Amino acid sequence: MHLNRRKLLTSMAALGAASAFATTVRADENNDSIWDVLARNQRVKDANPERNMAAALQIIDTPEPILSFDTANNIQSAIAYYQQVVQAGGWKAPSRQTFNLSLGKDNGSAVADLKRHLMLTGDMSQADRVNASFDDATDLAVRKFQVRHGVIPTGKVDEPTFYALAVPAEERLSQLQINLQRVQQVAGALTDRYVVVNIPAASIEAVDQGMVAQRHTAVVGRIDRPTPILDSRIMQVNFNPYWHVPKSLIEKDLITYMNDDPDYLTKFKIHIYDGKGNEVQPTDIDWKTDDAVNYSFRQEPGAENSMGHCKINFPNKFDVYLHDTPSKSLFAENARFHSSGCVRVEGVDELVDWLLGPNGGWDQGAVEAVFNSNERLDVNLKQQTPLHTTYVTAWANRSGIVSFRDDVYEFDKQGLVDTKTA
Repeated sequence: MHLNRRKLLTSMAALGAASAFATTVRADENNDSIWDVLARNQRVKDANPERNMAAALQIIDTPEPILSFDTANNIQSAIAYYQQVVQAGGWKAPSRQTFNLSLGKDNGSAVADLKRHLMLTGDMSQADRVNASFDDATDLAVRKFQVRHGVIPTGKVDEPTFYALAVPAEERLSQLQINLQRVQQVAGALTDRYVVVNIPAASIEAVDQGMVAQRHTAVVGRIDRPTPILDSRIMQVNFNPYWHVPKSLIEKDLITYMNDDPDYLTKFKIHIYDGKGNEVQPTDIDWKTDDAVNYSFRQEPGAENSMGHCKINFPNKFDVYLHDTPSKSLFAENARFHSSGCVRVEGVDELVDWLLGPNGGWDQGAVEAVFNSNERLDVNLKQQTPLHTTYVTAWANRSGIVSFRDDVYEFDKQGLVDTKTA
């Protein structure tokens, strides 16, 4: 039976697997001789996790865009290799003892099997013989595997790393094949300058003359409120915007919040207006009913504003946009699927600077000055920039590094090549 993330989490919760794995590791360590302990301590001392972290991040830092003919060619090369791996029998699924392995935590055959797996995936140099030592080279290889799978590169076989190791080679090959078609489908229609949001990677690329000028971490729509897949053009930047709460969020969230905390609107500086534009008070609304959907809700600019210091507008029927956020901690998570469809942008000031560059008179300092002033300002782009939200779960770069992401919206599972939202 193939292990997917949902099955993994369910089984781990039912069995208390995390603690069981940890107990297994400790038991093995307690049976080690003094010489084993000394050797392990020396390996940890000789390791350089900071260097390994930097080296791992560097392997994915190449300038070609994810949507390009270069990427399509790179995926074809990756497909040829993964076909060989599959024909040779693929790789073994990780054992329970693989969970929580990290530098200096040797666990017999589990480490040796991990090394063989990492050799097949290209994260570790090939060798005829492998030992059971989780050494500096293994730490580097695990971090490389992690960055290729969108996992924070800790060097430890944590839950998301264990899950990624459990995906069979056949499934990885299938991912590459369907994503090759997706990239080929759109690559020929791209312009010299555009922005792409790749939803499964929760990432953004600003592309100029066929090269990535900027990359940004993003937060995108959760499974029940997905970010739509579309093509549009960025036309305007709203500095320090008001946030007009969409009707869908009034129904799904705001009524619940107010029943839980009657001071919620006041705390977050959200004002209520009737159909004639007159402000009303929260006490004027019956929160035990759906009465609230008959009113408009507007959040004032400021630190609490859900869009942070700016909103990046593009025409679309889904009422979504790119924006800043006060919830910066979400950018540090492995799985960044938290929004109600809009896209939150880390380092949004840099992206705004890039978008407004053709306008003249803008640089990052000017952008930050407007942010800090809390001034309401709308700026139309003199050169509207194409925007593409897309769904690519597997790709490869010019260095032969192959990246994978979870099929969060299950488009791969459905065999969808054209994933554009209707």
